[in-house]
Amino acid sequence: MNAIQDSYPDELSHCYGCGRLNLDGLQIKSVWNGHEAVARFTPRSYHTAIPGYVYGGLLASLIDCHGTGTAAAAAYAAAGREPGTAPYLRYLTASLRVNFLRPTPLGPELVIHGRVKEMSGRKVIVEAWIEANGETTVQGEVVAVQVPEYLLTNLLNQGERED
Repeated sequence: MNAIQDSYPDELSHCYGCGRLNLDGLQIKSVWNGHEAVARFTPRSYHTAIPGYVYGGLLASLIDCHGTGTAAAAAYAAAGREPGTAPYLRYLTASLRVNFLRPTPLGPELVIHGRVKEMSGRKVIVEAWIEANGETTVQGEVVAVQVPEYLLTNLLNQGERED
């Protein structure tokens, strides 16, 4: 299965957290399975908060970008469309809430889950959580809003002018 982020047009693929064209970024890959999206990420040694544990800002970023990816994947599914088909369904974070339940160990692969809690109009509320060694260490909620058509058009046209 392909990650939703791989279906974003080039002009919309530069995000530090999930942009496939941002070589210095995290390049989160969220895969939709019909009822939730799952991503996997292994923090590196420089993602340290204190020795042996992951920096909270990184964990918040994982919840953030996975939440918007989950929103996009769910919106395409609800519309009965393949991801990446125009008009593009791209989401940005309007609100982010993160609860750190316990320290997240540095070393194991993290599994990030996202499920749609509510979808109405241009807004999708996603509940997300991170597991390390099968234990939930972080819970969050992302309120994602669909990027307005005029902004998408501007970004896509800007990319055409740069070629």
